[in-house]
Amino acid sequence: MIPSDLTHLSVPGTAALLPDASACVVAVTHPDLECDQYAGRLWWVPLDPDGGQPRALTRGFRDSAPTVSPDGRWIAFLRSPRRGVAQVHLLEVGGGEPFAVTDAPLGAGAPRFSPDGTRIAYLARVPEEGRYVKDGDPAAEPPRLITSAKYRADGLGFVRDRRQHVFVVDVPTSVPPTSAAVPAARALTAGDIEIGDVRWMPSGEHLVALAAVHAGRETDLRQDAVLVDAGAGAGEAGDLPAPRPLTGAVPGSTFDVAAAVPAADGRGLWLLASDLGPDGRDFVAQLTGLYLMDLPGDLALGAGQVGQPRRLTDPETVDLAPGVLVPAGDGVLTARLKRGAQHLVWFAPDGSSTTLVDGPVVVSGVAAAAERVVVSAARPDSAGDLLLVAPEVGTGAHRWLTDLSAPLRATGRVQRPRELNAVSADGYPVHGWVVVPEESRHGAGPHPTILMIHGGPFAQYTHALFDEVQVLAEAGYAVVLGNPRGSAGYGRAHGTAIHGAFGTVDELDVLALLDAALQDPALDADRVGVMGGSYGGYLTAWLTTRTHRFAAAIVERGFLDPVSFVGSSDIGWFFGLDYVGDHGDEVGAAAVAAQSPMAHVGVVRTPTLVIHSEQDWRCPVEQGQRWFVELQRRGVEAELLLFPGEGHELTRSGRPKHREARFTHVLDWWFRHLPVQR
Repeated sequence: MIPSDLTHLSVPGTAALLPDASACVVAVTHPDLECDQYAGRLWWVPLDPDGGQPRALTRGFRDSAPTVSPDGRWIAFLRSPRRGVAQVHLLEVGGGEPFAVTDAPLGAGAPRFSPDGTRIAYLARVPEEGRYVKDGDPAAEPPRLITSAKYRADGLGFVRDRRQHVFVVDVPTSVPPTSAAVPAARALTAGDIEIGDVRWMPSGEHLVALAAVHAGRETDLRQDAVLVDAGAGAGEAGDLPAPRPLTGAVPGSTFDVAAAVPAADGRGLWLLASDLGPDGRDFVAQLTGLYLMDLPGDLALGAGQVGQPRRLTDPETVDLAPGVLVPAGDGVLTARLKRGAQHLVWFAPDGSSTTLVDGPVVVSGVAAAAERVVVSAARPDSAGDLLLVAPEVGTGAHRWLTDLSAPLRATGRVQRPRELNAVSADGYPVHGWVVVPEESRHGAGPHPTILMIHGGPFAQYTHALFDEVQVLAEAGYAVVLGNPRGSAGYGRAHGTAIHGAFGTVDELDVLALLDAALQDPALDADRVGVMGGSYGGYLTAWLTTRTHRFAAAIVERGFLDPVSFVGSSDIGWFFGLDYVGDHGDEVGAAAVAAQSPMAHVGVVRTPTLVIHSEQDWRCPVEQGQRWFVELQRRGVEAELLLFPGEGHELTRSGRPKHREARFTHVLDWWFRHLPVQR
C-alpha cells in the first residue's frame, strides 16, 4: 500500500438477513480522501449462486447499521449526512426513497425492530438543557461540576451531561407517510444512567439492555443486563420505571456484561461477560466468557426470579469477542480469539461447541436466519468480506460472497505475512509474523527492519490485512510484529504475565521475535527501528530506555508516565493503578517507577518521533508532549507530530486526510533514519 490506498479499504459491517435468507443487506464503508470523511452505502447481496451480483441499494453519503423487519418489508438503517448526525431511516425492501423516522438532536443509534415489526427501538443521547446546541457556542456554556471519576470518554467527550437512553418509535403504516413530520418518539428510560445495546424480548413487552444501575457503579467497572419496560403505554406519560437488573439481581454479583441477547423462546438470556471479582475492578486479562441464565415465565417488571448465570466456557483458555453474539437454533454463535484469529463458533446450551469458520480469519460480525449464517470477516489479503456458511454447518461448507479488497490487491501493493515462532530468553514461546517487501521492486535485501508493537496490552495483532504493515512493506521495509505476553488470544496466563510487571517479559518476547526474524538474510540486523501506539508506545519508549540498538523510534499516543496518567486519562482512575500499581506510598512509588519510561528517560539516546492527538483522552497529549520535551532538553533528536481534533483512534478511524498525512510523516521519518533503496 501507499498512503493514498486508504481509499481502497472497503469494510463491511454486520449483514442483515432477509427472513427467508435469500439475500442480505450490508453497509460497506471506506475512507474518502476527497471529502475527508468515511463514505458508505447499503448493498444488496444475494445468497444463492443464481441470485445475481451484489448491487448498491442506497445512495446516501454514509448509510450504515441495516436491519430487516420480521415480515421482510422494511429495512431500517442509519443515514449520516456530510455534516450532521445520524438518524434512523426506513426503506421498503421493494424499492423507493428512504425517509427519516427520528430527529434526535445528537443523533440516533442502531435501530432494532420489535418482534411484530410495528415499532423500532434505538438509543440516543439526551443533552442537558442549554448544552450541545446546534450552532451554539460551547465556550459560553455553564461550568461542569464533576463529582465522579466517570465523567468523560475518549472519542466522545463528556458523558454525564448527555446520557444515552432508549427510545421507541412507531413504524408508519403508509408509504410515504401521510405526514411529512418525523413520528414522535417515546423515551423508555431517563435519568443519570447510561443505557447500552438494546434487544427485544420475543414477547415485545420488554427490551434487554446494558446499564450500570447497582450501588457501586461510580467506583467499579461493572455493568449488568437490565430489563426495560416496552409494553403498551410505556413512555407515554408519567415517570418511567427504572430498568430492572437481571444479572445484578443476585446479591454480590461480580459480572461485567458486554452483550446480552434473549434466547429464541424468551426463557433464557445469552451473555458475554467477564468476572471482575468482589471489588468489580479485577479487569486485567479477564477472558470474556459465554454465559446462559434462565428467565422466569413472567417478566413483568418486579415479578419472577432470574437464575444465576452459568459460565459455559473455560475462564483460563477461552476468550470471546465482546461484539459477536447471535442466537442460532437452540444455541448461539460467537467469535473466539485464538492466536491472531477470531473464529466463528456455535455453542449449545450445555456448553458443547462446534467451530464453523477457522483458519487465518478475523470474524467481526454474524447474522443468522433460516439455517443460513452470513459472516463478516477479514483475511490477510482483505480488509473484510462476507462469507456464507451453508446449512450443512460443521462440514466446512462455505462460500465467499464478496471481494471488496480486489481493487487494493489489483495495485500489486499487498504482501502476505509469514507466521513467525520464537523462543523468549526465559524459554517461553512467542508467536507473530514477518512481512518482507516485494522482491521484484525492492530486491532480495537485506531490508531495513521495523519492530511494530500493538496497543492494549490485552489485545492482539491478527491475520487481517493491516494497513500500517502494508504501507511500510511497500516503502521497502521488513516488518516484525507479534503478540508478546500481556496480549489476548493465548489464554489468561499469557495475558496476566505482565500484571505489575510492565517492561519485563513483554520486553523479552518482542526482542525474541525480532531476533528470530533477523535470522533471515532478507532482513538487515544492523538497520532496525521500533514503533508502537498506546501500550505499544509505552513498550517502544521503554525499549529505548533499555537499549541503544535501534536506529530510531516512533512513540505514538503512548502510556509514558503512570503517575500523571491517573489524573489525566479517562481510564486513569483504574487502569495504571491496577496494571502497574499505586504510587501512593513509598513502596508503591518505587514499583511504579521501575515500570515507568518517564522515570528512565534520562538514558534515552534513540532519535524519536512522538505522534499524538490533541483530543486524546485515553493517553492524554501531555504524555507525548512531556516525552518530547524531556528528550529535547537532553539533546536527543526528537520531533513532535500533533493532530488537531483527533482522539486515541486516529490510526483506525481518524479523518482520512489525517491518516494519510500520518503515513507520509512516518515514512519520511524512516527514510531519514533507515534509508531504503528507492
